[in-house]
Amino acid sequence: MLAIIGGTGLSKLDGFKSRGREQCSTRFSAEPVVIELCEFDGVTVAFLPRHGKAQAVPPHKINYRANIRALKQLGVTDIAAVNAVGGIHKNLGPGAFAVPEQIIDYTANRQSTFFEEDIATVTHIDFTYPYAECIRQQILNSVAAVNAVIERPRACLDGGVYGCTSGPRLETAAEIIRCTRDGCDMVGMTGMPEAALAKEAGIEYGSLAFSVNWAAGLSTELITLDEIHTVFEAGMEFVTAVLQGIASAYH
Repeated sequence: MLAIIGGTGLSKLDGFKSRGREQCSTRFSAEPVVIELCEFDGVTVAFLPRHGKAQAVPPHKINYRANIRALKQLGVTDIAAVNAVGGIHKNLGPGAFAVPEQIIDYTANRQSTFFEEDIATVTHIDFTYPYAECIRQQILNSVAAVNAVIERPRACLDGGVYGCTSGPRLETAAEIIRCTRDGCDMVGMTGMPEAALAKEAGIEYGSLAFSVNWAAGLSTELITLDEIHTVFEAGMEFVTAVLQGIASAYH
């Protein structure tokens, strides 16, 4: 089963029919994780807005372990995640997209592994390639298909490095300089430990990264939440079409 994890501004799947909700209990949360089952083109997908339906859970407070474990228990094998990012790469200005292939983790104090309690032996995963190429290609194919039929195609970077910071504050200009020197093409707050936990759970994981602003210091304009939401809202029709195309590939 395919799961779609929604990011900032994506608390519902437009164009998908709701088929009810599942409440999945895990040992990582006192409350069950609520997952909506949605249908498009005869395909059922699991939808989980990582910030909650009310978009009130900040990135450093998301229970990534409970979310990924709940999806695994539901039978999810593949995840297409949507992540809002700040653009660093010259082609990732506001409104552009990327399908990253690498990640650098700058976060701290997040519960980032399943392998720390009640384990028979120390366990390591191969995280050389954090994003599954099969999911990356599905996302890229859907982006290309949508771009082929719309009046104003959206730029989309094939590849790139996602730098994940803790948030919820945005970065300083100096921190973005560091990220740039490290090779980051975009910066966000939710890519980790989500990608690593999916790998631990044996779930194929890919990301559609949506640039909603230039990263700190790369523009003369101040970064405001109003502007970020304006960019996101303007791109939601495109995001929805891409997600529909990904779902259709699971026939």
